[in-house]
Amino acid sequence: MNSDEVCVIPVRFADEILPGDDLLQKLGVALRHQKLALRINDVVVVKHKIVSKAEGRIVPLQSMRPREFASAWARRYGLDERVVELALREAKRFVRRRNGVLITETQHGFVCANSGVDASNVDGGNSAVLLPVDSDRSAARLRAQVRKKFGVSVAVIISDSFGRPWREGLTDVAVGVAGIKPLLDYRGKRDAHGYKLRATAEAVADELACAAGLVCGKLNRTPVCVIRGFRYAPGRGSARELVRKKNDLFR
Repeated sequence: MNSDEVCVIPVRFADEILPGDDLLQKLGVALRHQKLALRINDVVVVKHKIVSKAEGRIVPLQSMRPREFASAWARRYGLDERVVELALREAKRFVRRRNGVLITETQHGFVCANSGVDASNVDGGNSAVLLPVDSDRSAARLRAQVRKKFGVSVAVIISDSFGRPWREGLTDVAVGVAGIKPLLDYRGKRDAHGYKLRATAEAVADELACAAGLVCGKLNRTPVCVIRGFRYAPGRGSARELVRKKNDLFR
């Protein structure tokens, strides 16, 4: 691997993550199985689902008592009323609801379908997983644990797959960040032709999450990815920095 290469390494887990599991211990086992050692300045991208599972953010759907709107919406579009109710409970506000699609803003400030509630890759449809309560704090905790156990300083990104306005398909985004500045601000710099940039800020954390998504996938039992060789800007960062606040023309 030369200095200009970026390597994306999938880390496969043999077992399901259960509530209360030690995520660092599971990561250590997976790394040893692949004979892979973390290096300084690696980026460790972790799917939010295993973080949520380890933190107990799993809700048995039989425990949900859907309200009238959830039941009516589910009947109309052939949905699971319990998942709809859970999405309503996790939402800070509705953004749009039409044709069976609920777009909400979560308590974190993320705008996504169903408040990030997901019943896939959990237990066959009996339960649903929620986003971590504080994904940035979860990322910071895992980063500190990695440094203590393995003796290396890495960046940690917790990712989830979101849809995009006016674009088909899902891509991964960063919902938790630690040890990396999530935005690379080019404003004030000049391009190759001398033009002064005024509005360019690159969502580096989201781009790294997308790169990890290419090898993690939905069906590969690969909830962690190590990105090696990418020269990121280290520092304190937060996924909330990626939530557009100014110049939002759609609120």
